[in-house]
Amino acid sequence: MDIRAMTIQDYDAVYALWMNSKNMGFNNLDDSREGVERLLRRNPTTSFVAMDGDALAGVILSGQDGRRGYIYHMCVAEAYRRQGLGSELVSRCLAALKAEGINKAALLVFNRNEAGNAFWEAQGFTVRNDVAYRNKELTKLIRIDT
Repeated sequence: MDIRAMTIQDYDAVYALWMNSKNMGFNNLDDSREGVERLLRRNPTTSFVAMDGDALAGVILSGQDGRRGYIYHMCVAEAYRRQGLGSELVSRCLAALKAEGINKAALLVFNRNEAGNAFWEAQGFTVRNDVAYRNKELTKLIRIDT
């Protein structure tokens, strides 16, 4: 398995993997080729793909704003799950964020995503019950839930 930094050339395979994965949420702008390319230009060292030859086995998309790290999407293809690949992608991502001086990382998981929540709990990510997540669209987005 070859794990390397994600580039925009990986986008088509990454998007196909996302769309074939359950319980994830995307939108037409941030997760478009242009949106992902913008993130990768700003954060060229914190997103990774795992390749098994020419096949995409997994991906983690993340970045940082100078203060916090954010994991936007992490996905492992069904055939590669429960083999430690997800944990390895998270480890690489967190090491890259730490190398950039980031001390804390955050992510969002749908409540209905039981497997995802169990995975993130096992990775040491805790649930915050003392905050309310809020957002406001600055541009109309079309949600794409898988």
